[in-house]
Amino acid sequence: MLASLSVYVAPLLVFGLVVFVHELGHFLAAKLTGVYAPVFSLGWGRRLFGVRRGETDYRVSLIPLGGYVRMASRDDESMSGIEGSGTDRGALDGQAPDGQAPDGQAPDGQAPDGQAPDGQAPDGRPSDVPAALWDPQGMAPFGPHPVPAPRWMESKSTSARVFILSAGVLMNILLTYVVSTGIYLRYGNAYVPAVIDSVVVGGPAATAGLRAGDAITAIDGQPVRAWNEVLDQVSARTTGSLQFTVRRGDASVPVVVTPQLADGQDPVTGAARKVGRVGMLVRDSVVREPVSVGEALSSGADATIGMAGSVVRVLGGLVSGEVSAKNLGGPIQIAKTSVQAARRGAETLWSLIAFLSLNIAILNLVPIPVLDGGQILMVLAERVKGGAFSMRTRETFARVGVLAVLALILLVTFNDLTTLFR
Repeated sequence: MLASLSVYVAPLLVFGLVVFVHELGHFLAAKLTGVYAPVFSLGWGRRLFGVRRGETDYRVSLIPLGGYVRMASRDDESMSGIEGSGTDRGALDGQAPDGQAPDGQAPDGQAPDGQAPDGQAPDGRPSDVPAALWDPQGMAPFGPHPVPAPRWMESKSTSARVFILSAGVLMNILLTYVVSTGIYLRYGNAYVPAVIDSVVVGGPAATAGLRAGDAITAIDGQPVRAWNEVLDQVSARTTGSLQFTVRRGDASVPVVVTPQLADGQDPVTGAARKVGRVGMLVRDSVVREPVSVGEALSSGADATIGMAGSVVRVLGGLVSGEVSAKNLGGPIQIAKTSVQAARRGAETLWSLIAFLSLNIAILNLVPIPVLDGGQILMVLAERVKGGAFSMRTRETFARVGVLAVLALILLVTFNDLTTLFR
């Protein structure tokens, strides 16, 4: 029962850890640069539960997709709804909350009967702020005092703002690297040996004389030991022949194989392409080689770079049309994949977390206004311009970004549902 439960908790672990690390990056960067950050939330919408420590309310919110760090901004009142910070907007722009004077008292002429004015609790706090979060000596939205301008996001230097906005991406990349390195340390360097299990009768491999049990040691003079190395070289050879060297018993035997042209797919983008095929299957076995700490650190870096290249290739394929948007998956597909990964074991699950974390990092760099990349571009554009864009311009860009993200969410959800019902 515990094993079954852990499988279905897997999506929460995958979503939660990746989002937590991303938002933690923004939060720590804000703290380091002196920006006031009153809310750190996993999820969006209404606060379910949490704890307030110091200036910050650490919470879990109703909608378990994503999360956010709320930071003080001169535009908080107008922008917080777009940014998804919910109903706890208070007055982070240096103004007192609606219906309340700057000192936290009711304005003159209101509530002469001693009752709290509309929208305000008897203790002077806004009615939408829980009593447990209210601090009579604190700053908005959990206290009556306005946030001083030096603690606004906009008051910081360009480099500090770019650091805050990029910190989530950097933390996701770090998570991928740490998890990948940990996998190598824990499970070693795993690979499938290049040993033939069977050959297709009448296929190029059988015609050339390859047999079950042959261990491929080299192709065209280049040493190989893993089956994926064999696949890479065979798939890429669409004309001509390959010189195999195989170990058969105690003998080393040269074999010339001419691949056949076949329809295949790019292993990263899924795009159709012509590939070479020779008609042989691998023996189902996995070898694990223990690695040193130094080798694990190096292999973790190589794995992270390789995954980044794969994600960038897919994005490039989407732009060029080589990759269909139908291949994109959303939360339902991620949850389904998480359950499948958990059933295969911890190694597969952690590999999924590493890959998803890097996906989140790179996707957040896409220059859509509400994503980190779009906000970084806006900050740099303001630096070139020599001043901030108008409120109207920034709101327009933000709304365009929201529409783009909503369109993407609808697309991946449609893809998820189509795949699920199919």
